[in-house]
Amino acid sequence: MFIIIHSLVTSVSLTALESQNTTTQHFVTDFVLLGFPGQGEMQNVFFSFILVVYLLTLLGNGVIVCVVKWDKRLHTPMYIFLGNFAFLEIWYSSSTVPNMLVNMLSETKTISFTGCFLQFYFFFSLGTTECFFLSVMAYDRYLAICRPLHYPSIMTGKLCVVLVCVCWVSGFLCYPVPIVLISQLPFCGPNIIDHFVCDPGPLFTLACIPAPSTELICYTFNSLIIFGPFLSILGSYTLVLRAVLRVPSGAGRTKAFSTCGSHLMVVSLFYGTLMVMYVSPTSGTPTGMQKIITLVYSAVTPLLNPLIYSLRNKDMKDALKKALGLRTNQN
Repeated sequence: MFIIIHSLVTSVSLTALESQNTTTQHFVTDFVLLGFPGQGEMQNVFFSFILVVYLLTLLGNGVIVCVVKWDKRLHTPMYIFLGNFAFLEIWYSSSTVPNMLVNMLSETKTISFTGCFLQFYFFFSLGTTECFFLSVMAYDRYLAICRPLHYPSIMTGKLCVVLVCVCWVSGFLCYPVPIVLISQLPFCGPNIIDHFVCDPGPLFTLACIPAPSTELICYTFNSLIIFGPFLSILGSYTLVLRAVLRVPSGAGRTKAFSTCGSHLMVVSLFYGTLMVMYVSPTSGTPTGMQKIITLVYSAVTPLLNPLIYSLRNKDMKDALKKALGLRTNQN
Protein backbone atom coordinates (compact mmCIF):
# COMPACT_ATOMS: atom_id res chain seq x y z
CA MET A 1 0.00 0.00 0.00
CA PHE A 2 2.82 2.34 0.97
CA ILE A 3 4.56 1.57 -2.33
CA ILE A 4 1.37 2.38 -4.34
CA ILE A 5 0.84 5.70 -2.48
CA HIS A 6 4.51 6.60 -2.93
CA SER A 7 4.25 5.87 -6.67
CA LEU A 8 1.12 8.06 -7.00
CA VAL A 9 2.76 10.96 -5.14
CA THR A 10 5.88 10.66 -7.28
CA SER A 11 3.77 10.59 -10.47
CA VAL A 12 1.79 13.68 -9.45
CA SER A 13 5.01 15.52 -8.53
CA LEU A 14 6.61 14.70 -11.86
CA THR A 15 3.48 15.81 -13.75
CA ALA A 16 3.42 19.10 -11.85
CA LEU A 17 7.09 19.71 -12.55
CA GLU A 18 6.62 18.87 -16.23
CA SER A 19 3.64 21.21 -16.42
CA GLN A 20 5.63 23.96 -14.74
CA ASN A 21 8.55 23.45 -17.11
CA THR A 22 6.21 23.50 -20.12
CA THR A 23 4.62 26.75 -18.93
CA THR A 24 8.02 28.30 -18.32
CA GLN A 25 9.27 27.11 -21.69
CA HIS A 26 6.35 28.61 -23.60
CA PHE A 27 6.16 31.93 -21.73
CA VAL A 28 6.90 34.64 -24.30
CA THR A 29 10.00 36.70 -23.55
CA ASP A 30 10.10 38.45 -26.92
CA PHE A 31 7.99 39.05 -30.02
CA VAL A 32 8.76 38.76 -33.72
CA LEU A 33 7.67 41.77 -35.79
CA LEU A 34 7.27 40.51 -39.35
CA GLY A 35 7.20 44.01 -40.81
CA PHE A 36 6.67 44.38 -44.55
CA PRO A 37 6.54 41.37 -46.88
CA GLY A 38 9.16 40.61 -49.49
CA GLN A 39 12.84 39.82 -49.48
CA GLY A 40 16.05 41.15 -50.98
CA GLU A 41 15.39 44.06 -53.33
CA MET A 42 11.86 44.69 -52.03
CA GLN A 43 13.14 45.07 -48.46
CA ASN A 44 15.86 47.41 -49.72
CA VAL A 45 13.24 49.56 -51.45
CA PHE A 46 11.11 49.73 -48.26
CA PHE A 47 14.20 50.49 -46.16
CA SER A 48 15.41 53.29 -48.46
CA PHE A 49 11.95 54.88 -48.72
CA ILE A 50 11.27 54.85 -44.97
CA LEU A 51 14.81 56.07 -44.16
CA VAL A 52 14.43 59.05 -46.54
CA VAL A 53 10.98 59.86 -45.12
CA TYR A 54 12.34 59.70 -41.57
CA LEU A 55 15.37 61.92 -42.28
CA LEU A 56 13.17 64.49 -44.06
CA THR A 57 10.76 64.38 -41.11
CA LEU A 58 13.59 65.17 -38.69
CA LEU A 59 14.87 67.93 -40.97
CA GLY A 60 11.49 69.56 -41.69
CA ASN A 61 10.18 69.54 -38.14
CA GLY A 62 13.61 70.46 -36.76
CA VAL A 63 13.67 73.54 -38.99
CA ILE A 64 10.24 74.64 -37.72
CA VAL A 65 11.34 74.21 -34.08
CA CYS A 66 14.51 76.25 -34.70
CA VAL A 67 12.75 79.00 -36.68
CA VAL A 68 10.05 79.42 -34.01
CA LYS A 69 12.76 79.60 -31.35
CA TRP A 70 15.04 82.03 -33.19
CA ASP A 71 12.52 84.45 -34.75
CA LYS A 72 11.03 86.70 -32.06
CA ARG A 73 8.14 87.62 -34.36
CA LEU A 74 6.93 84.03 -34.00
CA HIS A 75 6.88 84.13 -30.19
CA THR A 76 3.07 84.14 -30.18
CA PRO A 77 0.69 81.41 -28.92
CA MET A 78 -0.09 80.13 -32.43
CA TYR A 79 3.58 79.53 -33.28
CA ILE A 80 4.51 78.32 -29.80
CA PHE A 81 1.88 75.60 -30.26
CA LEU A 82 3.24 74.92 -33.75
CA GLY A 83 6.82 74.67 -32.48
CA ASN A 84 5.78 72.20 -29.78
CA PHE A 85 3.75 70.27 -32.34
CA ALA A 86 6.78 69.98 -34.65
CA PHE A 87 8.94 68.86 -31.72
CA LEU A 88 6.28 66.27 -30.88
CA GLU A 89 6.27 64.97 -34.46
CA ILE A 90 10.02 64.28 -34.26
CA TRP A 91 9.54 62.03 -31.23
CA TYR A 92 6.30 60.51 -32.51
CA SER A 93 8.04 59.33 -35.66
CA SER A 94 11.13 58.27 -33.67
CA SER A 95 9.05 56.00 -31.42
CA THR A 96 8.56 53.50 -34.27
CA VAL A 97 10.63 54.23 -37.37
CA PRO A 98 14.18 53.52 -36.07
CA ASN A 99 13.10 50.13 -34.72
CA MET A 100 11.31 49.46 -38.01
CA LEU A 101 14.51 50.16 -39.94
CA VAL A 102 16.59 47.96 -37.62
CA ASN A 103 14.06 45.13 -38.05
CA MET A 104 14.39 45.31 -41.82
CA LEU A 105 18.13 44.65 -41.50
CA SER A 106 17.72 42.01 -38.81
CA GLU A 107 17.35 38.30 -39.53
CA THR A 108 15.50 37.52 -36.30
CA LYS A 109 13.24 40.64 -36.31
CA THR A 110 12.69 40.24 -32.58
CA ILE A 111 11.76 42.83 -29.96
CA SER A 112 11.86 42.06 -26.25
CA PHE A 113 8.67 41.81 -24.21
CA THR A 114 9.59 44.98 -22.29
CA GLY A 115 10.73 46.75 -25.46
CA CYS A 116 7.44 45.94 -27.18
CA PHE A 117 5.34 47.45 -24.40
CA LEU A 118 7.65 50.46 -24.08
CA GLN A 119 7.18 51.13 -27.80
CA PHE A 120 3.43 50.64 -27.36
CA TYR A 121 3.41 53.16 -24.48
CA PHE A 122 5.46 55.90 -26.17
CA PHE A 123 3.80 55.51 -29.58
CA PHE A 124 0.28 55.79 -28.15
CA SER A 125 1.17 58.44 -25.56
CA LEU A 126 2.76 60.66 -28.21
CA GLY A 127 -0.22 60.05 -30.51
CA THR A 128 -2.56 61.06 -27.68
CA THR A 129 -0.48 64.20 -27.05
CA GLU A 130 -0.86 65.02 -30.76
CA CYS A 131 -4.64 64.75 -30.47
CA PHE A 132 -4.60 67.18 -27.54
CA PHE A 133 -2.33 69.64 -29.35
CA LEU A 134 -4.58 69.65 -32.43
CA SER A 135 -7.53 70.40 -30.16
CA VAL A 136 -5.69 73.25 -28.41
CA MET A 137 -4.55 74.70 -31.74
CA ALA A 138 -8.17 74.66 -32.98
CA TYR A 139 -9.26 76.48 -29.81
CA ASP A 140 -6.52 79.06 -30.39
CA ARG A 141 -7.79 79.70 -33.94
CA TYR A 142 -11.37 79.97 -32.64
CA LEU A 143 -10.33 82.69 -30.17
CA ALA A 144 -8.25 84.54 -32.79
CA ILE A 145 -11.05 84.62 -35.38
CA CYS A 146 -14.28 84.62 -33.36
CA ARG A 147 -13.11 86.79 -30.44
CA PRO A 148 -10.25 88.89 -31.86
CA LEU A 149 -10.66 91.79 -29.40
CA HIS A 150 -10.54 89.49 -26.37
CA TYR A 151 -7.83 87.20 -27.79
CA PRO A 152 -4.80 88.97 -26.22
CA SER A 153 -6.43 89.05 -22.78
CA ILE A 154 -7.59 85.39 -22.95
CA MET A 155 -4.69 83.65 -24.68
CA THR A 156 -1.98 85.11 -22.47
CA GLY A 157 1.55 83.78 -22.27
CA LYS A 158 0.71 82.09 -18.98
CA LEU A 159 -2.34 80.30 -20.42
CA CYS A 160 -0.30 79.25 -23.46
CA VAL A 161 2.35 77.63 -21.24
CA VAL A 162 -0.33 75.94 -19.13
CA LEU A 163 -2.03 74.48 -22.22
CA VAL A 164 1.29 73.21 -23.60
CA CYS A 165 2.13 71.54 -20.27
CA VAL A 166 -1.36 70.02 -19.98
CA CYS A 167 -1.06 68.51 -23.48
CA TRP A 168 2.32 66.91 -22.76
CA VAL A 169 1.53 65.66 -19.25
CA SER A 170 -2.00 64.39 -19.90
CA GLY A 171 -0.85 62.63 -23.09
CA PHE A 172 1.63 60.54 -21.10
CA LEU A 173 -0.79 59.88 -18.23
CA CYS A 174 -3.53 58.30 -20.35
CA TYR A 175 -2.01 54.97 -21.34
CA PRO A 176 -0.32 53.39 -18.28
CA VAL A 177 -3.58 51.64 -17.27
CA PRO A 178 -4.22 49.95 -20.67
CA ILE A 179 -0.52 49.06 -20.96
CA VAL A 180 -0.50 47.39 -17.54
CA LEU A 181 -3.76 45.52 -18.25
CA ILE A 182 -2.51 44.12 -21.57
CA SER A 183 0.97 43.30 -20.25
CA GLN A 184 -0.59 41.19 -17.45
CA LEU A 185 -2.27 38.88 -19.98
CA PRO A 186 -0.59 35.46 -20.39
CA PHE A 187 1.41 35.19 -23.63
CA CYS A 188 2.49 31.56 -24.02
CA GLY A 189 3.05 31.42 -27.77
CA PRO A 190 3.09 31.93 -30.68
CA ASN A 191 4.94 35.24 -30.49
CA ILE A 192 4.71 36.42 -34.12
CA ILE A 193 3.13 39.86 -34.75
CA ASP A 194 2.29 40.44 -38.40
CA HIS A 195 3.00 44.16 -38.13
CA PHE A 196 5.95 46.54 -37.76
CA VAL A 197 4.80 48.04 -34.44
CA CYS A 198 3.49 46.60 -31.19
CA ASP A 199 -0.22 47.28 -31.62
CA PRO A 200 -2.98 46.26 -29.16
CA GLY A 201 -4.95 44.32 -31.80
CA PRO A 202 -2.22 41.73 -32.56
CA LEU A 203 -1.29 41.55 -28.87
CA PHE A 204 -4.85 40.61 -27.90
CA THR A 205 -4.76 37.93 -30.61
CA LEU A 206 -1.56 36.44 -29.16
CA ALA A 207 -2.89 36.23 -25.59
CA CYS A 208 -3.47 32.65 -24.38
CA ILE A 209 -6.90 33.45 -22.97
CA PRO A 210 -9.66 35.74 -24.23
CA ALA A 211 -9.86 39.04 -22.35
CA PRO A 212 -13.12 40.74 -23.40
CA SER A 213 -13.20 43.11 -20.42
CA THR A 214 -9.63 44.32 -21.07
CA GLU A 215 -10.40 44.72 -24.79
CA LEU A 216 -13.54 46.70 -23.97
CA ILE A 217 -11.61 48.99 -21.60
CA CYS A 218 -8.85 49.59 -24.17
CA TYR A 219 -11.16 50.24 -27.12
CA THR A 220 -13.36 52.51 -25.00
CA PHE A 221 -10.22 54.35 -23.96
CA ASN A 222 -9.12 54.71 -27.60
CA SER A 223 -12.54 55.97 -28.65
CA LEU A 224 -12.64 58.60 -25.89
CA ILE A 225 -9.11 59.81 -26.68
CA ILE A 226 -9.85 60.01 -30.42
CA PHE A 227 -13.40 61.40 -30.33
CA GLY A 228 -12.96 63.79 -27.38
CA PRO A 229 -10.38 66.06 -29.05
CA PHE A 230 -11.97 65.48 -32.47
CA LEU A 231 -15.37 66.77 -31.31
CA SER A 232 -13.61 69.72 -29.70
CA ILE A 233 -11.85 70.49 -33.01
CA LEU A 234 -15.13 70.07 -34.90
CA GLY A 235 -16.91 72.46 -32.52
CA SER A 236 -14.15 75.08 -32.76
CA TYR A 237 -14.12 75.06 -36.56
CA THR A 238 -17.90 75.07 -36.82
CA LEU A 239 -17.90 78.33 -34.86
CA VAL A 240 -14.97 79.61 -36.96
CA LEU A 241 -16.86 78.80 -40.19
CA ARG A 242 -19.96 80.63 -38.96
CA ALA A 243 -17.87 83.67 -38.05
CA VAL A 244 -15.96 83.67 -41.35
CA LEU A 245 -19.13 83.48 -43.44
CA ARG A 246 -20.39 86.62 -41.69
CA VAL A 247 -17.30 88.60 -42.70
CA PRO A 248 -18.46 91.08 -45.40
CA SER A 249 -15.06 91.42 -47.04
CA GLY A 250 -13.98 88.70 -49.47
CA ALA A 251 -10.34 89.40 -48.63
CA GLY A 252 -11.10 88.95 -44.93
CA ARG A 253 -12.74 85.58 -45.55
CA THR A 254 -9.81 84.45 -47.68
CA LYS A 255 -7.31 85.43 -44.99
CA ALA A 256 -9.29 83.63 -42.28
CA PHE A 257 -9.64 80.46 -44.37
CA SER A 258 -5.93 80.60 -45.24
CA THR A 259 -5.03 80.83 -41.54
CA CYS A 260 -7.07 77.74 -40.69
CA GLY A 261 -6.55 75.80 -43.92
CA SER A 262 -3.18 74.31 -42.96
CA HIS A 263 -4.48 73.17 -39.57
CA LEU A 264 -7.55 71.55 -41.14
CA MET A 265 -5.36 69.67 -43.62
CA VAL A 266 -3.23 68.27 -40.78
CA VAL A 267 -6.35 67.30 -38.78
CA SER A 268 -7.84 65.55 -41.83
CA LEU A 269 -4.64 63.60 -42.52
CA PHE A 270 -4.10 62.50 -38.94
CA TYR A 271 -7.66 61.76 -37.89
CA GLY A 272 -8.66 60.23 -41.22
CA THR A 273 -6.07 57.45 -40.96
CA LEU A 274 -6.48 57.13 -37.17
CA MET A 275 -10.23 56.52 -37.39
CA VAL A 276 -9.86 54.02 -40.22
CA MET A 277 -7.42 52.07 -38.04
CA TYR A 278 -8.90 52.28 -34.54
CA VAL A 279 -12.58 53.23 -34.88
CA SER A 280 -13.82 51.37 -37.95
CA PRO A 281 -13.90 47.55 -37.78
CA THR A 282 -10.51 46.18 -38.92
CA SER A 283 -11.31 42.47 -38.68
CA GLY A 284 -12.02 42.31 -42.41
CA THR A 285 -9.23 44.68 -43.40
CA PRO A 286 -6.21 42.92 -44.97
CA THR A 287 -3.08 43.00 -42.82
CA GLY A 288 -1.14 44.71 -45.62
CA MET A 289 -3.66 47.56 -45.72
CA GLN A 290 -3.45 47.96 -41.93
CA LYS A 291 0.33 48.27 -42.23
CA ILE A 292 0.03 50.93 -44.95
CA ILE A 293 -2.49 52.94 -42.89
CA THR A 294 -0.26 52.75 -39.82
CA LEU A 295 2.76 53.80 -41.90
CA VAL A 296 0.83 56.84 -43.17
CA TYR A 297 -0.07 58.26 -39.76
CA SER A 298 3.15 57.20 -38.01
CA ALA A 299 5.74 58.18 -40.65
CA VAL A 300 4.25 60.01 -43.65
CA THR A 301 1.97 62.46 -41.79
CA PRO A 302 4.83 63.80 -39.59
CA LEU A 303 6.73 64.47 -42.84
CA LEU A 304 3.84 66.34 -44.51
CA ASN A 305 2.97 68.53 -41.51
CA PRO A 306 5.98 70.88 -41.75
CA LEU A 307 5.48 71.18 -45.52
CA ILE A 308 1.81 72.07 -45.06
CA TYR A 309 2.50 74.65 -42.35
CA SER A 310 5.52 76.24 -44.01
CA LEU A 311 4.13 76.42 -47.54
CA ARG A 312 0.66 77.71 -46.57
CA ASN A 313 1.73 80.16 -43.84
CA LYS A 314 3.09 83.56 -44.86
CA ASP A 315 4.72 84.35 -41.50
CA MET A 316 6.47 80.99 -41.47
CA LYS A 317 7.70 81.45 -45.06
CA ASP A 318 9.02 84.92 -44.23
CA ALA A 319 10.79 83.59 -41.13
CA LEU A 320 12.36 80.78 -43.17
CA LYS A 321 13.54 83.25 -45.82
CA LYS A 322 14.98 85.49 -43.11
CA ALA A 323 16.83 82.56 -41.51
CA LEU A 324 18.23 81.44 -44.87
CA GLY A 325 19.16 85.03 -45.73
CA LEU A 326 21.04 85.46 -42.45
CA ARG A 327 22.98 82.27 -43.07
CA THR A 328 23.76 83.34 -46.63
CA ASN A 329 25.07 86.70 -45.43
CA GLN A 330 27.17 85.03 -42.75
CA ASN A 331 28.70 82.73 -45.34
